[in-house]
Amino acid sequence: MPASESHAPDGLDPVDVRTIDERASHCFGCGPDNPEGLHLSFLVESTPDAITSTVRVNLTRLHEGPPGHIHGGIIATLMDEAMSKLNRALGVIAMTRNLNVDYLRPSPLGVELTLVGRHLQRDGRKLHHEAELIHPNGTILARAKGFFIAIDPALLEKMR
Repeated sequence: MPASESHAPDGLDPVDVRTIDERASHCFGCGPDNPEGLHLSFLVESTPDAITSTVRVNLTRLHEGPPGHIHGGIIATLMDEAMSKLNRALGVIAMTRNLNVDYLRPSPLGVELTLVGRHLQRDGRKLHHEAELIHPNGTILARAKGFFIAIDPALLEKMR
């Protein structure tokens, strides 16, 4: 990607044109350098009609809440990650303002589940997304809606 198309802050080494979130390698959800993290690697697809993010997850007892099932806080993290990845396709850095999760069914450990995020609507800096955690048999285990606010990358850099 040419530096002129990058969302990286001014003054960043022109060789490193990754976005701030791409350089945040210790993110609990997607950071490759976080030894305790989930290491989620999403496929983000963008068409004129839709933006989606998808990843398969198979969690272990490290993520257990009720016996044999994923902890609700981890499910909320999964939902937030699926929706936050949509922001990159929209060309913005955005932070979660509100997250609502409906826990529809217990989510089992040791089963490859599919996590899907979908962009719903944009109104200026306001971004609305949804996500679902889906069992291999098609049952929706959890569903979330999120409201994100686009922020100036330079402001985020200053706060570091």
